[in-house]
Amino acid sequence: MASVFSKIIAGEIPSYKIAEDDEYYAFLDIQPLNLGHTLVVPKQEIDYIFDLDDANYIGLQLFAKKVAERLKKAFPDKRIGVAVIGLEVPHAHIHLIPFSKVEEMNFSNAKLHLSKEEFIAVMEKIQSANSIS
Repeated sequence: MASVFSKIIAGEIPSYKIAEDDEYYAFLDIQPLNLGHTLVVPKQEIDYIFDLDDANYIGLQLFAKKVAERLKKAFPDKRIGVAVIGLEVPHAHIHLIPFSKVEEMNFSNAKLHLSKEEFIAVMEKIQSANSIS
């Protein structure tokens, strides 16, 4: 059975897409810790990030770096935190989270509740940052 992330990649579930190429997909987390909280996933459905073969693992990290650079331009007063938890969805993924204080990277914190319009505004702000090449 396809993971929720595979359904998002296939367009079966809507998402707020930040970036995409042939191998990877980045989209806003719908339960963000901070504005701009983005998930980066391989299109290949692999449960555990360290089960990716070396080429896909490196490719995912390099794609995440490009997305993080875009996030940094969209949120210049923030650092971009990286987290790999891997328990919520059985599909390898990286969390990229703009933050100012280490406490903002705590997954036990209350999540933001954004309207569709707020998600769209955040997505457009990030997309308008320099394009990923």
